[in-house]
Amino acid sequence: MPQTLPIQPEFLIRGLTMASLGGLLLAVGLRLEVAAVVSAIRGCRWSVVLPLNFIAVPLLAYGLARGFALPPEYAAGMLLLAAAPFAPVVPVFVKMARGDLALAAGLTAIFPVFAIVLTPLAFDAGFAALGGGATLRFNYPNLLAVLFCTVSMPLIAGMALRFGLPGLAGHLVRPLDILAEAAGAVSLAFVTWIESGTLLATGWKPLLAFVLAGELSFWLGYAFGGPDSQGRRVIAFGTANRNIALAIIVAVESFAGTQAVAVVVADGLALILLGLLHAAYYRLLAERRGSPVPAWNKRLP
Repeated sequence: MPQTLPIQPEFLIRGLTMASLGGLLLAVGLRLEVAAVVSAIRGCRWSVVLPLNFIAVPLLAYGLARGFALPPEYAAGMLLLAAAPFAPVVPVFVKMARGDLALAAGLTAIFPVFAIVLTPLAFDAGFAALGGGATLRFNYPNLLAVLFCTVSMPLIAGMALRFGLPGLAGHLVRPLDILAEAAGAVSLAFVTWIESGTLLATGWKPLLAFVLAGELSFWLGYAFGGPDSQGRRVIAFGTANRNIALAIIVAVESFAGTQAVAVVVADGLALILLGLLHAAYYRLLAERRGSPVPAWNKRLP
């Protein structure tokens, strides 16, 4: 890890990641109308989707971490991602895969709100079962405050601005997207550089566990995603592609100075690669079948 920085790396990582996640969710809020959120809530099989993402996927990560006998900090990073569903990139993958983009946008906006409470609970349960509860513990008051400021407030502010000043909201969406995505890219690159030693030292067992967790989560989501094929793709991508920014914020806030942040990055990069492969497969499949581009993919920005 480089030692020449004038400030603590965790401070920069926290700031960049919060700016990225908060900006993306503010942009999501600017795009969404209350009716769209209500439609997503009503149309989603919550009795299946919530347990799938906050119980089944963490249990899968727990089983793989135990089966591969991963060290506590590797298991912690893996469980953090497993407990943080629906990455902001999910609508991008769904659009590439010709899935239901309206549903993807709605669920991507809603899931971080559930994650404020359920992500710490799911992680604590899994990590305690692995016997690591005494080595890494959440700072719950600080964590809840950070997640509220980074997740809930930007989303609510964006939707309020969309409702009160729709013209201004429309003009702000694209610049916010660019700034938030740039902050996310810089944050990911910076974490990769800072934690390069740990990333390069990651052995084949953790990497195999990461890939298996991502692939099995995808097909688990697809199997229980409902009867509609476009909707099943949304649940599959959301179940497999975890929220790296959210997991990094949690890791930096509660587990600074450990390898958990580097493990989140390594696992997250593996999930992004798998997501691109899945999106490319479904895109190619749709083109070979001559499937038209769904109307919602044309309407939404």
